[in-house]
Amino acid sequence: MTAISGEFPTSQLNRLPASPYYLESVVTDLKKSGLLRTYYRDKLRGYRLGVRAKNRLLDNWPERFASYLTGDTDTNRLKSEIGRRLRLHRLAETYVTMDNAGVGLFQDEKPKVFAPQGYSDGAVKYPSFYSSREVKEMGVDTTQIRSSRFTGVLLTSGGIYVTYNSSAALMKWSYKSEMRVKALMWSVLCQQRLTGQYNADAVQGVILGESMELAYQMLTSTGGAKHDYFMLDGSYDHFFFFTNDHQGEVLLALLCDCAKTAQLNDILKQGLTTRATSRAIEHDAFEADGTPVLFCYFFDLPRIARFNSALDLMDSSGTIICFDFQVDVLRRYCGSRVRFQTIDFIKFERRFFP
Repeated sequence: MTAISGEFPTSQLNRLPASPYYLESVVTDLKKSGLLRTYYRDKLRGYRLGVRAKNRLLDNWPERFASYLTGDTDTNRLKSEIGRRLRLHRLAETYVTMDNAGVGLFQDEKPKVFAPQGYSDGAVKYPSFYSSREVKEMGVDTTQIRSSRFTGVLLTSGGIYVTYNSSAALMKWSYKSEMRVKALMWSVLCQQRLTGQYNADAVQGVILGESMELAYQMLTSTGGAKHDYFMLDGSYDHFFFFTNDHQGEVLLALLCDCAKTAQLNDILKQGLTTRATSRAIEHDAFEADGTPVLFCYFFDLPRIARFNSALDLMDSSGTIICFDFQVDVLRRYCGSRVRFQTIDFIKFERRFFP
């Protein structure tokens, strides 16, 4: 993780798949061997590779690490400026979330979709994450997205998810810059390299954040005084919010699994009527009395906002089905017009991800 991140935040160590005691002992051994070192500046602490570690990785796994540990890349030519370091930390945090969700990270284990010379090796079968730097390696076409805040792109068998990591606070946001990223993904993937797999609606968004409180801030944000912070501006019709913790990792794994998502939807629809597309409100089903029902377990920010706005305009009531750890934020946002039914996360995980 340190090799592909450049600098790995010490705060993320305990999120790796091993016991805290084991992880601490491994780090201690690596530091004693000169393979790993701690870098501390501006109240920010992270792990960086030693020269010996870089050489060993390049000697044994050049196809995996050469692009990260050679040349003038951010992960190789490490800087001390806090802005650059924070970007590396957010990338590392994203890598941990993706890896724990079963998403492929390493270049030798995923399709080379964004290779400069093009791609013609067939459909993406397994979830794979490509950092913004990997995307930009395509060359001249990517100069237009240099100012974007996106961390990378998650590709699954059924979708393209431009990924952002807002961490603990609202991130800076430029509608035009992010629309250029969306347009590039549509052009390169839907129109050129994976035309048989993705349609025009496949490009969606994912936001990672520290807590569900941040999700509430995103739902209610107006962009700040200068309108340069995140707000729901229509850039993505679907923008899923997941926390950078175990709950978020499980939901991300569910997003990557169309079969399990369909299975969950079938369970939730029991006792409800089928979807009526003629109704002018966002919904997934209806109760017997006609009350619209929205499935919010993926915490799709624009969908939630559209549902809530429609209920407000029609002076009507609705039902939201979500996970137990999401309900407090949704209740605060939607108010008394919405009734909530919750999914027990522990029971869900035990059944779907035993």
